[in-house]
Amino acid sequence: QRDEIDSPCVRVCMIHPEAQLCIGCYRTVEEIAGWSKLSANTRAGLISDLPGRAAQLVHRRGGRAARLKSR
Repeated sequence: QRDEIDSPCVRVCMIHPEAQLCIGCYRTVEEIAGWSKLSANTRAGLISDLPGRAAQLVHRRGGRAARLKSR
């Protein structure tokens, strides 16, 4: 087995239109595409930064959830 840091992908792959981050793993398109070329140290640093990026994803105010709350 190779001694590499696993990808943080959770198979919920969609890029948020404003934040330009994947809504599943919080990586940018560039980070996703280049993951296999990153060093172990770079991957580890990125992994530690990802949870803090969640706040950048602005939730929509409308949609089904908002309609259900207004009833």
